[in-house]
Amino acid sequence: MMSTTAPRPYQSYVYAYPHKTAYRELENRPSLRDLWADEPKNALSLYLHIPFCEVRCGFCNLFTRIGAPDELTGRYLDALDRQATAVRDALGDTGVHFAAAAFGGGTPTFLNAGELERLCDIAEKRMGADLAAVPLSVEASPATATPDRLAVLADRGTTRLSLGVQSFVDSEARAAVRPQRRADVETALAAVRDARIPVLNIDLIYGIEGQTADTWRTSLDAALAWRPEELYLYPLYVRPLTGLGRIGAEADAAWDTQRLRLYRQGRDHLLAHGYEQVSMRMFRRADAPKQAADETADDYACQTDGMIGLGCGARSYTPALHYSFDYAVGMSEIRKIIDDYTTTEDFSRAETGRHVDADEARRRHLLQSLLQAEGMRLAEYGERFGTAPADDFPAELDRFAARGWLDDSAPKGLLRLSPEGLAHSDALGPELFSPAVRAAMAAYELK
Repeated sequence: MMSTTAPRPYQSYVYAYPHKTAYRELENRPSLRDLWADEPKNALSLYLHIPFCEVRCGFCNLFTRIGAPDELTGRYLDALDRQATAVRDALGDTGVHFAAAAFGGGTPTFLNAGELERLCDIAEKRMGADLAAVPLSVEASPATATPDRLAVLADRGTTRLSLGVQSFVDSEARAAVRPQRRADVETALAAVRDARIPVLNIDLIYGIEGQTADTWRTSLDAALAWRPEELYLYPLYVRPLTGLGRIGAEADAAWDTQRLRLYRQGRDHLLAHGYEQVSMRMFRRADAPKQAADETADDYACQTDGMIGLGCGARSYTPALHYSFDYAVGMSEIRKIIDDYTTTEDFSRAETGRHVDADEARRRHLLQSLLQAEGMRLAEYGERFGTAPADDFPAELDRFAARGWLDDSAPKGLLRLSPEGLAHSDALGPELFSPAVRAAMAAYELK
C-alpha cells in the first residue's frame, strides 16, 4: 500500500501512458487492417517521427541519433513512405479523416527543405491528411530553424512551431550539454516570426547546474520579448544512458527544492505577464489562438485514442492497443533500430505494444484529464465508463486530497488540481500507474 507521505516531486514526466518501457513483443503480430477495422476513423491524429538531431542534449532520452551519414535521411523517408502506404491501405478507403497532424522527433527540421517537402507529401499524398486545413505542429531546434526550411513549413500549412531553446544563458546551455549561443537563438526566433507561423512555442528548462533565480528570470524575459503564443517550462531530469546520466549527476532533496522554487517563480512570472496555465508545463498567452477544440497541442495530446504514428519512434493508439517499434535510449541500440526500420518492407502488422483493458483506460482518462489545469468533468468520465473516479480510485484521490493536491474550491462536478497539485504533477501522475504497468516498466531491460 502506498504511503500518504508526499513523494519527491519529480518522479516522471507522464507524456504517455502506458510508457513504452511497458511495451512488449505482441503475440501473433496482429494485422493493422484487423486492428482498425471497427475503430472510428473520422477524427484521427497523425504523427510523423524523425529520429535525427544535429547534437544530443545532455538531458535527452528521446529516440534520436546524432547525424545521418550515407544518405540515411533519404533511406528513412523511403521507409516512411512504405509504412504510410501500408497503414493507409489498412485503414480502408472510406470514412478516414485526419483532424490534426504533428512532426516530432528528434528534430524534424534536421531534414533539409527538399526533404521537408517530401515529408509533407507523405502526410498528404500517402496518408490523405489535408495539412492546410488542420492544425499542424512541428518541432525545431535553433540551429535548424532556417528561413528555407521555415518557408516550406509555412507554405505547407504549419500552424505551430515549437523551438527547443532551453536557456538563453550560454553557460547554462553548455551545462546542459547543449552547445548554442544566444545570438543564434535570437536569429532563429526572428526567422520563425518572419515566416508568420501563427503559433510560436518556446521550450525552457529549469534546474540546470548553476542556474539561479536571476538567470532563470533572464531566460524568461528573453522568451517573453518575442511574445510567444505558448511557453513550456520543463524541469530538468537526469536519466540513465543520457549525457548527464553518464557523468553521474543525480537528483537529491536540494535539487528538488531548487526546481520547485524555480517552477513557482516561472509560473508566477508568466501569469503576471498575461499567460494562462494549461498544465504544469504549458502556458498560453491569453489572446493566443488555440490549436484545436481538442487541444491537440497540449501536453497529453499524444495519448489521444485514434492516433496514427509513422516512423520508428512513433506510437499508434487504438482504444484497446498501443503499439510501436522497439525502444531504446543508448545510441548504438537506437542506430540498430533505425537501420532495421529503413530495410523493413512489410509494415502491415503491429510488432511491439501493450493492450489496454478497462482499468487502464480509466487510468489513462484520469491522467490525461486531471493533469490539465482545467481539470476533469465528472459527467464526462461517467458517460464514458459508467462509474465515478471516486469509486474507481478512492485510495489515490483520498491521498491526493490529504496532501492538498485537489482544489476544494472547484465547481461542483469538476475534479481539478490545486496549484500545489499542478506543481506536483510529476509525482501525482506515476501514482496512478497500474501495478501491472509498474511491474512491466521495472522489468524493462534498459538499452
